[in-house]
Amino acid sequence: MTEEYIQGLDLMTKVDGEHGLVVLEKLKDIAPDLGKYIVEFAFGQVYNRAGLDLKTREIATIAALTALGNARPQLKTHIHAALNVGNLKDEIIEVIIQMALYAGFPAALNAILTAQEVFRERGFIETKS
Repeated sequence: MTEEYIQGLDLMTKVDGEHGLVVLEKLKDIAPDLGKYIVEFAFGQVYNRAGLDLKTREIATIAALTALGNARPQLKTHIHAALNVGNLKDEIIEVIIQMALYAGFPAALNAILTAQEVFRERGFIETKS
């Protein structure tokens, strides 16, 4: 294991928690190198840069994934990650609403429903019976 992998895995675990480890496990049988690249490059090199704090990186990631409109599993992981690094529920909602202007209402609606699911899982919103 490289130093970047070790640092990246440590940071990925801090940011994504169990969600990141689940992704690595799913990739193990089909594309272990992709998992390695996520750990070494995304977390070992990019997330480890000093230019932005983790809260800002996660807000930017939520904005980008919302704008893509077709990355629901990754958006869900990064909403969890944003909460893990200290972002507030209301900050996440606001960045998604902001994306309605630039990515369109369908993308923002899909993202807000994904956020709602995460907030329910974390106990921020009551589950309706």
